[in-house]
Amino acid sequence: MRRHGASITSAGGRLLVGAVVAVLVAGACGAGASPSTVPAGSAAAAVPVPDRIKAAGTLVWCSSTDYAPFESTATGGPAEVGTEAVGLDIDIAAEVAKRLGVTSRIDPTMWDSLLPRLNAEGCDLVISGMTSTFGGRAEKADFVDYLRVWTGFLVAPGNPKGIRTVEDLAGRSVAVVPGFSTEASLKAASDDLVAAGKPAIEIVTVTKSSEEWAEELVAGRVDALAQDSAETVYYVDKPPYAGASEVGGPALDPQPIGIAIRKDDAGMKEAVAAAIDAMYADGTMKAIVAKWGLTDAVELLK
Repeated sequence: MRRHGASITSAGGRLLVGAVVAVLVAGACGAGASPSTVPAGSAAAAVPVPDRIKAAGTLVWCSSTDYAPFESTATGGPAEVGTEAVGLDIDIAAEVAKRLGVTSRIDPTMWDSLLPRLNAEGCDLVISGMTSTFGGRAEKADFVDYLRVWTGFLVAPGNPKGIRTVEDLAGRSVAVVPGFSTEASLKAASDDLVAAGKPAIEIVTVTKSSEEWAEELVAGRVDALAQDSAETVYYVDKPPYAGASEVGGPALDPQPIGIAIRKDDAGMKEAVAAAIDAMYADGTMKAIVAKWGLTDAVELLK
């Protein structure tokens, strides 16, 4: 699952390049509407914006910009400062800023430096597909959650092993990148299977590039790959994934992703929360999710 540890994609490539796979997630992608265009400052009257943000006129976001569909560049790979970033999180950041009556600026930041840079006042907020409940993050920053994601699976073309539910993983091998909560989710699922008298999941930790990780499945060395549900669904209908099949299955271990805020940043959490609430109330959050083809790959909070 995304944003629990280091990124699992290489700088120059996207997930699992060279593999055509099937997805075990709930539902399929579809085209959606573009986000609403809310007039600048439309929610400002209802939201007490911190004075320093009003004075600056810009909300500065730290984001690792290396993980589509949340944040990346049109050409792939991390963005440089000043390079345009795109993605679901980038659209959400722009909408939050708009509702606070200011502009939005994305500052590309290495994943491990996101919270340290935030707390050193190097940016105002962090938006980077970050799970808010993992790894003691709530002790380092406050969070306003905006979506939930879960663990998804990629299986071989045609799904020859018939893997459609978590129960079907009993006795099967699943590759996962270590250090993510996906690994912990799989271990918990395996324990549940064993408690029910079924074989354990064989969890294979793979610390390789995305291309080499894909080869574990393509070569038949593992039965499935595990990662974030949004990433899984986003890539399945794109080259070289076109033609993938066997879409379906239950959500595994839904977890919230949130915007990180300095604990001593008075008024910021309330302002961001009000903006997110407004985006849910007028349908903007739903529209952004649909725009990125993630309607069935993430869970709305409201």
